[in-house]
Amino acid sequence: MRRAAGVRRGGFSFRHIAAIVAMAAILLTTSLPGQAQTRGNPPAPEEGLWLAQDHDGVFLIGHCGDTLCGRLIGMQYDGPVPKDVWGRSQCGLVMLTDFRLISDENVWRGHILDPETGRTYDARIHAESPEVLKLRGFILGIPLFGKTQTWTRYRGKIGPECKLP
Repeated sequence: MRRAAGVRRGGFSFRHIAAIVAMAAILLTTSLPGQAQTRGNPPAPEEGLWLAQDHDGVFLIGHCGDTLCGRLIGMQYDGPVPKDVWGRSQCGLVMLTDFRLISDENVWRGHILDPETGRTYDARIHAESPEVLKLRGFILGIPLFGKTQTWTRYRGKIGPECKLP
């Protein structure tokens, strides 16, 4: 009996395996911000909704296990929803990952994704006050080689497909 192209003796093709891996990755990334209370982690001052410095994006930051992560949930745009370098919608894209507490002053260190290039950068975040979050993105693991943005607490509305008013 002849097997279909790409099918191995066990019945799984490399395409099937790739699809299973992709689905697992999607399932893992959908269980992100908002799990702080269910996992018993105390809320960090950095958690919540934050408006980026240029007022063009809103991020939901929350616990992801023992780290903080952030998802883009609001954007300023005209036309179709912006896509990342891989062609995925930026709406709901996890851009802040693996932030771990590194000091007694609530400074968290992790990574930030540039969706237009696909590059990730080292980053630090800390709540300067309940209404102000400082984010510093940098290269080569050295904060001196970076740029700081000031984000503010967001309490506005977000429309369908992450559209900001």
